Amino acid sequence: MTYHPKSEFLNIMIERGYLADCTDLQGLDDALMAGVVPTYIGYDATAASLHVGHLLNIMMLRWLQKTGHKPITLMGGGTTKVGDPSFRSDERPLLGPDQIAANIDGMRKVFASYLSYGDGPSDALMLDNAEWLDGLNYLEFLRDIGRHFSVNRMLSFESVKSRLDREQSLSFLEFNYMILQAYDFLELNRRYGCMLQMGGSDQWGNIVNGIDLTRRVLDREIYGLTSPLLTTSDGRKMGKSQGGAIWLNGDLLATYDFWQFWRNTTDADVGRFLKLYTELPVDECERLGALEGSEINEAKIRLANEVTTLLHGADAAAAAEATAREVFEKGGVGDDLPTLTLSGDELGDGISIVQLIVRSGLARTGKEAKRLIADNGARLDDAPITDAGLMIDAGALAAPIKLSAGKKRHALVTLAS
Repeated sequence: MTYHPKSEFLNIMIERGYLADCTDLQGLDDALMAGVVPTYIGYDATAASLHVGHLLNIMMLRWLQKTGHKPITLMGGGTTKVGDPSFRSDERPLLGPDQIAANIDGMRKVFASYLSYGDGPSDALMLDNAEWLDGLNYLEFLRDIGRHFSVNRMLSFESVKSRLDREQSLSFLEFNYMILQAYDFLELNRRYGCMLQMGGSDQWGNIVNGIDLTRRVLDREIYGLTSPLLTTSDGRKMGKSQGGAIWLNGDLLATYDFWQFWRNTTDADVGRFLKLYTELPVDECERLGALEGSEINEAKIRLANEVTTLLHGADAAAAAEATAREVFEKGGVGDDLPTLTLSGDELGDGISIVQLIVRSGLARTGKEAKRLIADNGARLDDAPITDAGLMIDAGALAAPIKLSAGKKRHALVTLAS
């Protein structure tokens, strides 16, 4: 990159690996140097929690605030009713208003761990695009906003083209999504002086649309910045694991499991993830990432502790590390493992080991649990489980039992007293 920014925020974005593209790097740099730049990222309320895939952009907003600028977390209370078609092979299921409101409440808890909300110049704002989208008059919207969009150009965007190339249906409802997202940027600029939209690089087309629309309607210059779409060194999409999405809400994913996800980072990703997901100095991230052999495991523990501290607090990170050491180094049970508590009614005359493996979250289906047993990957109190028909009764649960899937995933099963 030939341009060397003057602003602290852009230097951090480049140095730590957050920057994929920017619509006008020098113009944005000048704006960042001139005063507070309100900046938004949009989040559709399609689930009750954000997941690890969102964390990179949340960290970008955190750095933005730390360098004196104003983050806006825009909740898609309006756009969630339509659904984002970006790089999807099918249409999203549409949610009702009550479910959308509940999802937004679940996501709000996560943002509060990373951003400081309030009324100050660099305090974060949480907004909902239903504020301006719900009351739109369709004919006025078509006349005032729709006329600025070229269908030819919209068809050329990669997110749309990839759907059409595969001859998969793209509904008119979804096609409207990019117009609504562009309109969000216009309204945020008009109402809140928002000057920058950030997002993953799959959002580039939507961001550019918003910039063009704002220039045409309001004759104002605004900016877009994208982050790389992150994959792990072995090619997997960041945030996906065998057990499903890595949720950020503690009630959907135990803190220990979150910590363990980071502890299991591939050696080649440690340095990069330290730069992206922690606030350790860059030279320390590089030093830790360059460690080899057994030393890299201590770097992974540092990564897990730093990331877990930001989300759940230092005490939760320390408890997860203590549990991990207890489980892995001493062969013990550990206090902080995910726990399944069974009532006497649920247990009845006994419950199958396959059911327990599924209910404790170590397998998604009975079929997967049976395959785990057949492959010698399931253990009960550190002893291999060889019989998929094994029944566990109240006598076996006189003390808590530990179930394991492979070497790294564990859960406790206990009987309610």
